Amino acid sequence: MGSKKVALMVNLGSPDSTAKKDVRKYLDEFLMDERVIDLAYWKRVLLIRGIILNFRPGKSAKAYRKIWWDEGSPLIVISERLQEKVANRTEFPVYLAMRYGNPSIEDVLLKIKEENPFVEEILLIPLYPHYAMSSYETVEVKVRESLKLMSHQVGLKVMPPFYNSKEYIKLLADKIANHNPDQYDQVLFSYHGIPERHVRKTDPSGGHCLKVDNCCEVPHPCQKFCYRHQTLKMTELINGELQLAEDKVASSFQSRLGNDPWLQPFTDKRLEALPDEGVKKLLIVCPAFVSDCLETLEEIEMEGQEEFLENGGEAFKMVPCLNDDDEWAELLAKWINEFEPEISLSETNTF
Repeated sequence: MGSKKVALMVNLGSPDSTAKKDVRKYLDEFLMDERVIDLAYWKRVLLIRGIILNFRPGKSAKAYRKIWWDEGSPLIVISERLQEKVANRTEFPVYLAMRYGNPSIEDVLLKIKEENPFVEEILLIPLYPHYAMSSYETVEVKVRESLKLMSHQVGLKVMPPFYNSKEYIKLLADKIANHNPDQYDQVLFSYHGIPERHVRKTDPSGGHCLKVDNCCEVPHPCQKFCYRHQTLKMTELINGELQLAEDKVASSFQSRLGNDPWLQPFTDKRLEALPDEGVKKLLIVCPAFVSDCLETLEEIEMEGQEEFLENGGEAFKMVPCLNDDDEWAELLAKWINEFEPEISLSETNTF
């Protein structure tokens, strides 16, 4: 009979293997998403399939091989472990899908339908703490589009971003505190980067984000959708728990692509400059990610550390993501069991 209510957690995804062909397939799906590279379709095709996919898959495959586990992609393995722990703590079934790659959203929705033929409601949990069109938004849109292709009526609720959840902030702060942050010259919060135009696009008012001085500090309804505001607020909230001196805490943004303006300061540039500014011992945190992945394990823990030490740094430590920590699984299960949506996402979808 199955359940009338299920939860669906969705993470970013990963190639099926480190083979160049699998990495190319993954990058094609990822970069061709109009919410990742928001150009007209023909421009995306020219840029991605005409240029980027001619050189990027080989470079990315090499990077994936540096962090790949015997069990497979770290992000996938960690997400599966987390799903199992959460499912053991919830009152109804919990499924896992990836926005790109496998297990795909379409395949998992079919599995939900097969195992729960009388399901009435799906609770969608995008595994992103912040709202951004290239992460949280694209997950919700993809799930809604996939549901429309199926033939059953089901309600869809979506858990809002949790960057300012007191319980989540406390978990992160406690994890950072375990690494003795006061023994470092600085704690750097490195968030995934996005183009500035994405910030402007997600501003419903069209007149606040990146248009008003100190826009992220001036309260405005658009901050419900503003990635930059939410990242800076998260740093502030975490340090509210850690109680470090303000000059010992900073935020930056990583993983930019192309020549358009992206959120700054850039993490790689800060890692180069910090030793000359007197920061010899650095603790770095990546709060935009709930699971360690290429962007944390290779870009920060390997490449970032090398960059920092080569420029005069003496000690570098990356705090792991929450991954499948028991406390994180318990918090997710609590949210699922008690969830009441904060945004109007109760429309009925075809399934």
